[in-house]
Order: sequence, then C-alpha cells, then structure tokens
Amino acid sequence: MYRSHTCGELNESHLGQTVQLAGWAHKVRDKGFVVWIDLRDRYGITQLVFDQDRSEAGLLEQARSTGREFVVQATGTVVERASKNPKLPTGSIEILVTSLKVLNPSLTPPFTVEDETDGGEELRMKYRYLDIRRNPVKSKLLFRARVALEVRNYLSGKGFVEIETPYLIKSTPEGARDFVVPSRLNEGQFYALPQSPQTFKQLLMVGGMDKYFQLVKCFRDEDLRADRQPEFTQIDCEMAFVEQEDILNTFEGLTSHLLKTINGVETGPFPRMTYDEAVSRYGSDKPDIRFGMEFGDLTSLAQHRDFGVFNQAGLVVGIAVPGAAEYTRKEVDALVDWVKRPQVGASGMVYVRCLGDGTYKSSVDKFYTSEDLAQWAEATQARPGDLICILSGETESTRTRLGMLRMEMGQRLGLRKADQFAPLWVIDFPLLEFDPESGRYHAMHHPFTAPKPGQLQMLESDPAAVRANAYDLVLNGNEIGGGSIRIHDKQTQAVMFRHLGFTEEQARNQFGFLMDAFQFGAPPHGGIAFGLDRLVAILGGQESIRDFIAFPKNNNGRDVMIDAPAEIDPAQLEELHLALRL
Repeated sequence: MYRSHTCGELNESHLGQTVQLAGWAHKVRDKGFVVWIDLRDRYGITQLVFDQDRSEAGLLEQARSTGREFVVQATGTVVERASKNPKLPTGSIEILVTSLKVLNPSLTPPFTVEDETDGGEELRMKYRYLDIRRNPVKSKLLFRARVALEVRNYLSGKGFVEIETPYLIKSTPEGARDFVVPSRLNEGQFYALPQSPQTFKQLLMVGGMDKYFQLVKCFRDEDLRADRQPEFTQIDCEMAFVEQEDILNTFEGLTSHLLKTINGVETGPFPRMTYDEAVSRYGSDKPDIRFGMEFGDLTSLAQHRDFGVFNQAGLVVGIAVPGAAEYTRKEVDALVDWVKRPQVGASGMVYVRCLGDGTYKSSVDKFYTSEDLAQWAEATQARPGDLICILSGETESTRTRLGMLRMEMGQRLGLRKADQFAPLWVIDFPLLEFDPESGRYHAMHHPFTAPKPGQLQMLESDPAAVRANAYDLVLNGNEIGGGSIRIHDKQTQAVMFRHLGFTEEQARNQFGFLMDAFQFGAPPHGGIAFGLDRLVAILGGQESIRDFIAFPKNNNGRDVMIDAPAEIDPAQLEELHLALRL
C-alpha cells in the first residue's frame, strides 16, 4: 500500500496516528536544523517535517536531497503544527516523518508548478502533463467531470439510453471539412470521422430506441479559435414522438438542473426569441441578454437630410452606451478605430453625446438639429450621460458590426459578469441561406431539418422565407446547444435534397441508407446537441474552452506535446495505397 490517506484529508482528528502518504514534492524549505516538504497529490497538500531533534539519523539529509516534483512516499506520525495555515484544509497538522522513500526523481520542471506559474501557454501545452498538476487546470478538469456526471445522471433519470455510434463513417458534403481516414482493406476508399452522429441517432429513432443520448467525440477540420477545437465533445440527444415544445421543455430542464446543481443559480422559464427578433434587436442570433444596449433603428429618422452616408445606407442603427458620454475625444476616437478594424469592417462611426443638462453634442451636428438628436435618443433609449454609437450600411453586415461593438462595450463596462447566467431559446431560424459563391442555397442547420408546419410548399416560390423547425439554446451570448425537429419521410427529404442542389443520384449515393430507413415506419423525431466543452467553460465562468480539455490543440490544430500531426512511414503509405497518389 503506497498510502493510507490522501494529502487533502488529514486534520486534528488524526493526531497521533501513524500514516503513509505518497505524492509530489511541491516545495522543499531548508532551515538548517529543520526541513519541511509540502507533499502534493490531486486532493491537496500536507506538510512533512524533518528535524534534527526528533528525526532519525540520515532523514534530514535525505529530505534536503529531495527535489521539486520528486515522487515520494512518506511514513510518519500526525502531529500538531506549530505555525498553522488556515488557508489549507490540512493546515493545522503536519507529519513527523519516520521514513522517506523516493519512488521516482524528477528533472527540474521547465516552469513552476504553481497556481501563478512563470510558464507561457505554448510551453505549458508542450508539457501539459505538468500543467495538469497545477490547481487552475486540475480544478477545471474535475469541474468538467462533475458536469458530465450530472448530465448523465439527469438524462438517465428521464429515461434516456446512452448508446455509442461509430467513429468511422462516410464523408458527407454538408457542414465543415471532414477528417478522412484511408482504408487499407478497401483500396482508394476512405472513412470520415464524424462531425456529429446525426444520421445514426435518427436511425436509432427508426429502431425504436425512443430516447437516446451520448457524450461523443466529434471532429471538424476547420479554423480554430478560443472556443473551437478540431476534436470536441457533444452531449448528443434525440427523442421520438415529439414536437418542438417537448424538446425545449426537456432540455430547458437539463440546463436549469445544471445551473442549480453546479452554480447554485435558480432560473425561471427561459425567454424565447425568434431569429429575426434577435438579429434586429442585438445584431446576433446568439445575443447576450445579461445587459441592455438594444438596437434602435434610426433609418427613417436619420435619412432625408443632407448627410449622404446615411442616405445611401440600407440601415442606420445605434446603441446607447451607458455612462460613456464622459469619454474623452481620444477615447471616442479609439472606439471609431475599433470598429474600423478588419475583424469588424466598419468604415466609420457616428456618435452623439447625451449631456447631463438634456442637450446633445454629435459628430454630425451640422446636418442634424437638436430635435433630430432627441429622436435618436428616444429610439435608442438613451439617457443623459449615455453615448449613442451609430453605424450604417448594408443591413445584415451593419447589424453584425454593431452587435460586435455592443458585446465589446458590454465587456469593457463589466456588464458581462461571469457569475450571472441568462439562458435564452432562439427559434424560427431560416431553413436555408443563400451562398453567393456557389450560387445556391445551403441548409442553415443541416439537410435533415424539417421546415415549420405548412411551409414546405414555399420552397418553390420563396425559399428564403421558409422557417426551420429549429432552435438554439444560448447562454451568456454563446450558443451552447442547437437542434431541430427532423424530416422523417422519404418524400419530404427528397424535396429538401433537391432544393439544396443534390441530384437524385447524389442524394442516393450520400444518404440512400437514411432514405431507405424512412420507408420502414420512421416516427416523428427531433433532438439537440450541446457543446460540452463550451457549456463547461461557461458554467465555470470562462469562455475559452482550452483549459477544460485535458490535452487540447493549439491555434494551428497541433498537439505540441506529442508533435502531431506528423509524417508517417513510407511503408504505411504504401500499405494504405497512398504512396502513388502522393
């Protein structure tokens, strides 16, 4: 037995007991006549003590020769600590060591294994196994495990069955790029790693499983950012004999359970907002509703004057930034520069200061009267002391840019508080979106999403107006889940494929197995998938998912710890029938 207790459980109730601990030497402090070693494991830290009066001959020297991160086993007696540390659960006791054994020495770590480390991100990712020893990373992984357990317990309690689906599947043309896997036994043919288990969970509904869920790895070969990795985990769910309301109620229940159990937050019924309402009020289909700054449409109020920029715009829209009328000219100019950044893409910004005396001062004073500016203030719900920020241009892009500015100002003003949670359902998405590059419509969600009841015939006359029987769950400005009611009959699915530009042969080649299954009594069904990595990060008060993943990739999709991706042996290429192709 390596240990009788962990390094986080001993206290004054154990005084006088002989115990055995094992862990890593976190710190070694040598005062000459006494040496202390902070011994650390996953559960905490316990102080070991060696002194020349009480310790056996040789133990003091052995303690001095113990380096940081050495793996050691210590046997000794629990004694009261003279200088107690109230910050540690074990801070009232220490172990008077009678035996010390080095189980494995350690090189000097390339960075300090402390909460506040001196290691940069790339270095810590290279030595991720050392980084995991630090409390900030370790606690996030334990937090993730707790959330996953709560998800499994909740869904299992609601009658869902956890079923695994294949990782080696067929490549499909929709969505992001696939990661492909060559087949050794089938020359010239390839598997794809799943972007989601979408078709398999639908087939499980055809198979009568009724309620399915899975915490499943998915893979997308796409550009990366803080909340995106090439491999990620979904809470994937599907239900049969349901309508949209059944799905929303079930997974609103799951989310409320997580917020209460994990964060101690009680939530009432989640508000619902249509896609059109979300983009017109917030410039985003995943709005953060923890704070205001809703859009005010100024188009009719600002046009038909002598200001050509507004007259030529499809949309003039503004937000009232609370308390920002006091910004200096330099600070306002910095905001103008911010919206001109390539990541935002605006050509400029008009602003109005709402002064405390009820008057207004704007960057377009020579074109507009005080009465005009007062109308703008009313439309944006601006109060004295606020700064109205106004963008104009093509409708969709202008809303997007002002939405980005709104989120930036919410962050700068401290309105996006990590310990506040504002869930929201966004519903009634467009079924299709037009891609100018390809010159055709694409599914906004995926090609198996059903249109809203009674709208199928509109695909012929006005495809852009058709709404999807789809829904996203948004939390604090992040989409944490999305799903839809599915098409469950062959005829409707064939119509959808045709409008997405598939020939009958292409549809048959890609999805013939699903179309065949629909002919054998497919029930009405629908589902949702949550991004577990993102959900855990938001519940943990952060938006970057990387530290909540044990072994993440960097921004280039590389694992710098194991140096992957990497070249493979030419003999393997030959065996996979790839040598000649390359």
